[in-house]
Amino acid sequence: MADMEQVVRIVSSTLADEFSDLTDIEQGTRVTLRLLLAALLGGVLGLERERQGKAAGVRTHMLVCLGAALFVLVPDMAGALDDAMSRVIQGVVAGVGFLGAGTILKGDAANQVKGLTTAAGIWLTAAIGVTIGLGHQATGLLCAALALIILHLVPMLFRSPQSPS
Repeated sequence: MADMEQVVRIVSSTLADEFSDLTDIEQGTRVTLRLLLAALLGGVLGLERERQGKAAGVRTHMLVCLGAALFVLVPDMAGALDDAMSRVIQGVVAGVGFLGAGTILKGDAANQVKGLTTAAGIWLTAAIGVTIGLGHQATGLLCAALALIILHLVPMLFRSPQSPS
């Protein structure tokens, strides 16, 4: 019986150690806020793209933004120095570049390219995630608002006027 109690104590202690990365309420709140905000902003951008009929929609943008935030949040919490964080961000940018490249389709003619805006949107969504993950929420919100303006309002400025019937 004493051996079983010791096993339970060891397992309990190990589990407590493994789940101890959020050491207090303040840190838990900060991490939760950053991850939720990244997912929310990614979702808002993805919703705009989905409403435009684009393949990379809500879930894709949410996952990209959340993933980018997590990639920088964890090393930041672990005390990574600037040079290490720079390498993490470079890795995120390169990885998202490959994801975005998969959305670009080139036709036969030089002007037949589809998916560039989607790729750029995924890239920007990752940048917003990195920004939020590093704790710059106001900057991330501002960037998401600007992205929505660019994606939604700018095309209205360049639509050709409809000819009278």
